Amino acid sequence: MCTSIVEIVDAEGKGKDGNAWFKLSKAVVCYDHPHHALLAEAITIDFMNSGDGPGTRAAVELSLASAKALKGALNRAIEQAEEELAEISS
Repeated sequence: MCTSIVEIVDAEGKGKDGNAWFKLSKAVVCYDHPHHALLAEAITIDFMNSGDGPGTRAAVELSLASAKALKGALNRAIEQAEEELAEISS
């Protein structure tokens, strides 16, 4: 099954492509056939710097269950970070 599920967001931070760290500009999240993971479909996340060409990227291919677990971990970490920042600023 090919899907057209693609989400693109601006990203600020750094990624590592195996050789060096690079500045991020975009994160692309897709649900489709993976290129490397032995899964029928996968959530694929590409962190990239669109100004440095297609080779400047860090990518992961996750099962849907793993992506859901990552989503939960991100939500919990973000919530705790926001609480920490609120305590510091009060």
